[in-house]
Order: sequence, then structure tokens, then C-alpha cells
Amino acid sequence: MAPAAVNPPSEEEVVGVALPCLHLWRIHFGAMRAPLRWVLWDVKDTLLKVRASVGEQYCKEAERAGLSVNPVEVQAAFLQSYRHQSSRYPNYGVTQGLDGRSWWMEVVRDTFSQCRVQDPALLNTIAQNLYDNFCAAENWEVFPDSEKALQTCSSLGLKLGVVSNFDRRLEEILRVCGLLSHFTFLITSEEAGVAKPSPAIFDQALQKCGVPAACVAHIGDHFVNDYLTPRSVGIQGFLLDRHNKYRAPDVPGEHRLRSLEELPSLLQQHMD
Repeated sequence: MAPAAVNPPSEEEVVGVALPCLHLWRIHFGAMRAPLRWVLWDVKDTLLKVRASVGEQYCKEAERAGLSVNPVEVQAAFLQSYRHQSSRYPNYGVTQGLDGRSWWMEVVRDTFSQCRVQDPALLNTIAQNLYDNFCAAENWEVFPDSEKALQTCSSLGLKLGVVSNFDRRLEEILRVCGLLSHFTFLITSEEAGVAKPSPAIFDQALQKCGVPAACVAHIGDHFVNDYLTPRSVGIQGFLLDRHNKYRAPDVPGEHRLRSLEELPSLLQQHMD
């Protein structure tokens, strides 16, 4: 019996198989061979953190307005309001006609409404003040290893950028914390119109870098947003795990940092 005729694969089928394989090859081998040129950074809980809890910050502002509220109750109300607002209007509602200011003011109003503050004018005043004052340096604590890590990157000839799920206040926060001058560009999710873990925000960053993805690293503290997502587009993602939350096989040891003090030696391995 003659063997059955086998139709050759179509061009579309070949491309459909070859391109994903080529992409994986580039991620695996390109990341090892391409010299590093850029380092992208997450900011909150990577380079700096909020100094006090939201409940404490909100209560301090409420006291200025003559109110007495319980920080524990305010914190619980905030978390409920934040989750609801994030679900209803993701990424500050930028695709639904909102912006960061209006988004956060609604969170504040709803938080205090849950705590039995009902005066609309008072709620608006508190919300406005909290939004504006959040940029003050007193509200933020820069991690002790952040400044030196950024300086070392620059001394190695690397350019630095920011990719952060944050609103447009981030530039001012970095400025008052003395970190802004280290960065060539900032991309916030509010201004980008898209947030991590969407790869699209990293695509925007790569356009600004102007080099192949394998020549770019990203440092952050979130497993999905700052490790898996950048690696999905070929960027060398490294996870900052200050509290030892992640272990192999989740994250290989060579991709995980316990402190930013470990970063320079790691980056030098990818610059040769």
C-alpha cells in the first residue's frame, strides 16, 4: 500500500510554531549574551515605602479637620473602599474617564463615610488635603540600600528608568525623596493607560530604552508584576525578596535578591 499523501504545512502553521519558539530562544539565549544597557525599577516597596499606615495618615488629617476617628476602623474601611474602587475602576479609571486625583478622592470620601463622617464639604476637604500631602517627604521612607544601588548602576554606565503602578504624583515623590535625578524616564500606570501585569507597559518602556529587551533588566518586589511579566517580553526580571517570601522553584536563586546590596555583582555578570 502506498503511503498516504501528507500535505506540507501552510505558511501560517509554520509561522505559528516558529515565532513562539524563536521568541523563547531569544529570551533564553539573548538574555545570557546581550550586554546589559538599562535597568528599570519598580518604586513602592522596592526603593521606598510609606512611613505610616493609611489608617494613621488618614486619622492625622481628620484630626486637623477637628474629627476624632479610630485608626483601626479607618484602616479597615480604607481596605474595603480600595478593593471596591480597584475592582470597579482599575488603574485609576483612566479608561473610564477618571484620573488619579478623582479616583483617590472617592476612596477617601468612601472610607470616611464608612466611619460615619457625612458632611460632603468636609469629606472633600479631607480628600483634597490627603491627595496633595501624600507627596510630602515625611510620608515616605527610602530603604537604606536604595541610593547606593542607584549610584552604582550609574557608575557602571547603566541608564535607569521607572515602570510603576502609580499615579502621576510619583515624580514629585521621587523628587522630594532625592531619587528623581537618577532616572532618565518615568512610566506610571496612570500616564501609560495600562498597568502591570500587562506586558504593554513594559513595551512602552522598551520603546523609550531603544535597545533589545535582552539588554534591559527590571528590579521589583512583586512576583507577577516585576518578575514574571518583564521576563515574558524578554526583559531580565529580578525579584527583590527582602522578607524571604519566595523560594525555588518559584524563583531561581540567581534571579532573587535579598537586598539591593547584592545587585551590583549580579548586574556585572550580565554586562560582559
